[in-house]
Amino acid sequence: MTEDRKRHCIVVIGGGAAGFFCAVNAARLNPHTRVVLLEKTSKLLSKVKVSGGGRCNVTHACFEIAEMAKRYPRGANFVKKTFHQFFTTDTIEWFQTRGVELKTEEDGRMFPSTNSSETIIRCLLDEAAKYKVEIVLQAEVAEIQKHDAVFVLTLADGRVVEGNMVCITSGGYPKSAQFHWISKLGHRIEEPVPSLFTFNMPAHPITELMGVSVADVLIKIPALKFKERGPVLITHWGFSGPAVLKLSAFAARELSKCDYGFSIQINWIPEYNEESLRGYLQELRESQGSVFIGSRNPFGLPHRLWQYFIQLAAISPVTRWSEFSSKQQHQLIRILCGDVFSIKGKTTFKEEFVTSGGVSLNEIDANSMQSKIVPGVYFAGEVMDVDGVTGGFNFQHAWTSGYIAAVSMSKNIS
Repeated sequence: MTEDRKRHCIVVIGGGAAGFFCAVNAARLNPHTRVVLLEKTSKLLSKVKVSGGGRCNVTHACFEIAEMAKRYPRGANFVKKTFHQFFTTDTIEWFQTRGVELKTEEDGRMFPSTNSSETIIRCLLDEAAKYKVEIVLQAEVAEIQKHDAVFVLTLADGRVVEGNMVCITSGGYPKSAQFHWISKLGHRIEEPVPSLFTFNMPAHPITELMGVSVADVLIKIPALKFKERGPVLITHWGFSGPAVLKLSAFAARELSKCDYGFSIQINWIPEYNEESLRGYLQELRESQGSVFIGSRNPFGLPHRLWQYFIQLAAISPVTRWSEFSSKQQHQLIRILCGDVFSIKGKTTFKEEFVTSGGVSLNEIDANSMQSKIVPGVYFAGEVMDVDGVTGGFNFQHAWTSGYIAAVSMSKNIS
């Protein structure tokens, strides 16, 4: 047996953010241990590359753990524990120490100051080279077996890789059957369903306003009792924007069960309800009585959207505030405060596609990322039943879980 073969070996499965972070930190902490990273495709860090429109949304400028945890529809209690070991401040410092400065945008998202995901990719690749991580491409794992203290990984092409410890960071799968090689280890898989998607309304006239966005709306799914408040974007297929994406994430399982056919209710001016809006419209009758309703709106709504609303309420643009009828007022109030839309289907949101579901968190130790079922097996990233909304939260979970797994394996390797 060669000297290289005698060395203890950590095998990391998956060449994404969590896998790379785990591998480079494990190699740095274990200079005398082989670290082998297996990637099933020919591309490394593919999600990192396209994230944030090619800029890579590394993390989010949130520095309170309890507040950060609210951004995870699945796994909130789990990340509350893990973030005590490696949080946003640690991510910022880790990259900064390696020459990568992060900047914060108005909405809290953090990007490399270069505005290029290549900066993050280059940093991780340089770390892998520096600490001699062995990267193997086109290496899809088909089966993992444990023989005494050694894990034997059989690849799809028949090759065999052996290691003393294994960290599974293979990402999410759209179908539970694709987790078969993990479930064979004895792990329970929470059924995967899509998260972070937009709402489709085929042929609805409002889609003619595609490109119009409203900064603050309240959107509800009344039948499921879910609601979100924030920006909404009208698209050529329906609704998108942060509020819609958050709603899709938190209601992901329920919306899957109804096959993405449901109704939403939108309050376009959430600082008002029907009663307070009725009072305000009465004030407008008195104070702006001679002003044409179509000339400008008193709510800061986009002009095209306002024109659409008054047309829907059968109000002529040249009607004055003092002239419109009680029937028209009633219609306008209903539209502004409780507009109802039938949703039929969903669309994946660009590169931010995330799958909820994965390895059950009940079977993973949050302090170490080690399996409670098979000692020596660890997990990190989206393969676990943890998912966040857009804004850098899924990457933060990847860095956190990957780092904890690396530290834990470092302590346990012997």
